This record gives sequence, C-alpha cells and structure tokens, in this order.
Amino acid sequence: MPNAQDIRRRIKSVKNIEQITKAMKMVAAARLRRAQEKAAASLPYTQKVREVLASVASHASDLSHPLLEVREVKNIAYLVLSADKGLAGAYSSNVIKEVLPRIAGRKNSSVIAVGRKARDYFKRRGYRIDEEFTGFSEKPTLQHAINIARSVGEGFKSGRYDEIHLVYTVFHSAITQKATSVKLLPIEDVAGADANPSDYIFEPSAEEVLSHLVPQYLETTIYGALLQASASELGARMTAMGSATDNAEELIAKLILNYNKIRQATITREISEIVGGAEALK
Repeated sequence: MPNAQDIRRRIKSVKNIEQITKAMKMVAAARLRRAQEKAAASLPYTQKVREVLASVASHASDLSHPLLEVREVKNIAYLVLSADKGLAGAYSSNVIKEVLPRIAGRKNSSVIAVGRKARDYFKRRGYRIDEEFTGFSEKPTLQHAINIARSVGEGFKSGRYDEIHLVYTVFHSAITQKATSVKLLPIEDVAGADANPSDYIFEPSAEEVLSHLVPQYLETTIYGALLQASASELGARMTAMGSATDNAEELIAKLILNYNKIRQATITREISEIVGGAEALK
C-alpha cells in the first residue's frame, strides 16, 4: 500500500500533466477557429473552379488533357493526409483504417504519405511509400498543396500511376470528423457537376483555359483537403486533451481522498499508541 509521501508525489505529477493537457487544449482551440475559417473560405473558390471546369468539359467535349485521361488501372496510389504529431485521439488511426482495406495484399498499390503518422505506420509494416510530405499538417499553405499536386500530377502523366485516390478527414465539428476517400485522378466527374447554366466566353481559347484550369483544380482540391484535415486534427486534439484534463482532475480527486484516508489512519494509529502508552503507565 502506498504511503502518504508516495501519494503526494503522484498528486504533484498528475497536476503537472493536467497543466500540460489544459494548455494543449487551449492552443488547439485557438488554432481550430482559424483553421475552420480557412476551410470555409476555400470552399467557394474550389466550387467555382469546378463549375468552370465542368462548363469547359460540357461545351468542348473534343478537348483533352493528360490529367483527364482514363486508362486501364494497373497501379494505384493513395494520397493519405495524416498528422505529424500525436495526442489527437483516433484521428490518424481512422485515416489509416480507411486506407488499409484498399491496399492490403495488393502489390500494385502504393502510398504517398502526408504527415509523419501515416509515413511511420506504413513504413514499419513494409508498405511501399513513394513520397512523403511532413512538417505542416497543422498549418498547411497553398504552396504545400501546389508541391503535392505537382508531384502526383507528374506521377499520373508519366504513367507511374493509373489512378490516384485522396484519403483525408472531413471536418464536421470538434467532436465529429469523418475519414473519407475520393478519386483524385483521373478527373472524371466534372462534366456531371452542377455547373452554372450561363455560357462562358473563353479567351484565348477553351483549350488554353483547360490546360491552366485542370492543374489549378487539382491544387485547390488538395488544398481544401489539407485545410479540412488540419481542422479535423486540431478538433480531435482539442477533444482528446479536454478528456485528458477531465480524467486528470478525477484522478487527483481520488488521490486526495486516498491521501486523506491514509493521514486519518496514521493520526488514529498514533493517537491509539499514545493512549495505549498512557494506559500502560498507570
């Protein structure tokens, strides 16, 4: 049975942990608000780019682009967006679980890892990792999205990949985030998008517009997914650190109760010894 000194040390240790988790929760909450604003601000632009791309595809069906090419699927790559750091609950593991059934036992599948958690998980288990991007999962920028888009675009155009799927987490709230997978390349379903019925006049030509619009659509799609993943990570971390803080408070209360019981038992025993000694002197 632990003595009072051991319990005092444990209380001090748990209080230190509580301070850390409370600080991490506050930092995540502050960053989450900004991440939500960025994610919300990027949606209208992504939707408008998709709308214009759909209009080009529907009015100029004879045009082609390397990123629109549909071919026999031999090699598939999964662009997986995970966290760089832990202490975010099941955030990264949920993304990994979304990918695992798709690549398990398939030799023609590979991973493009964004975030250290996905990279480390798949590397330890012997999966093929073609590229990795780390160090910005909480604070992604457009340049990060451009770098990733260039890499996956070159891989698709060169024939290294016949399909590329994007696996990330959609942010609903600080408590609810859902891992999802979408086909990133080839871009197939833009013609079926709900485009604005207004006709566009393309200058200098629809072909020239398409050549610039398709890579831009790829970049904005990846950037939007990075922002969603960032908000999801921060929301998951805020929730996890809030639960950890609550658990620490409960544990401290139990330890204080045990400490008081031991003190009371020690005082009672000492009083009994004193009383017993006094009785023996009579």
